[in-house]
Amino acid sequence: MKTAKIPATNQEFPIGKIVCLARNYAEHARELGNETPAAPVLFMKPSSSVIADNGAVRIPSWSQECHYEVELAVLIGKTSRKVPVEAAMEHVAGYGVAIDMTLRDVQNQLKAKGLPWEIAKGFDSACPLSDFVPAAVIPDPHNLELRLSVNGELKQNGTSSDMIHRVPQIISYISGIFTLEPGDVILTGTPAGVGPVQAGDTMAAEISAVGRLKISVQ
Repeated sequence: MKTAKIPATNQEFPIGKIVCLARNYAEHARELGNETPAAPVLFMKPSSSVIADNGAVRIPSWSQECHYEVELAVLIGKTSRKVPVEAAMEHVAGYGVAIDMTLRDVQNQLKAKGLPWEIAKGFDSACPLSDFVPAAVIPDPHNLELRLSVNGELKQNGTSSDMIHRVPQIISYISGIFTLEPGDVILTGTPAGVGPVQAGDTMAAEISAVGRLKISVQ
């Protein structure tokens, strides 16, 4: 069982579902040729896809194009069902750094056929995830710098202020569809600059005041 840890408070949560937002940064949507959505676009990763800091992404043999996407992760701390926007932040236990690894070629093939594309997002090692900082440490999750480098070269450099759908709205929307439980994680989307990695590469992801991740690729 994978766990989400908040070292500062000695809290540990079994990770449940990982709910992810697609196209939550306009520039990223445009770089992939997608429309900007009016409502959040959701998909999921299984908890088995999580790897920790200093872990290794293992690209499946059936993909030739694996992309990185740095994202702010939101850890849910209490049961959330049909939560109003104004109360949503009370349900956040902490924030972390995630990399949403995506088999872009597989995803594009499935999308072209109108098929679900979870296998492009949920393979083993597809969700590098840091430890979390307490929610109280981050007064505004929409004022954070997100960066990702590959082999020391900066690839993504964005800010969470560019989110289309903000954290309270995201929690309210998701909890109106299905109940969020303690240990569930929300990945809030990625800024522009995504691209491929290959075996032998090293990724370094960082979100200001939240944390860092260093991940190798195999």
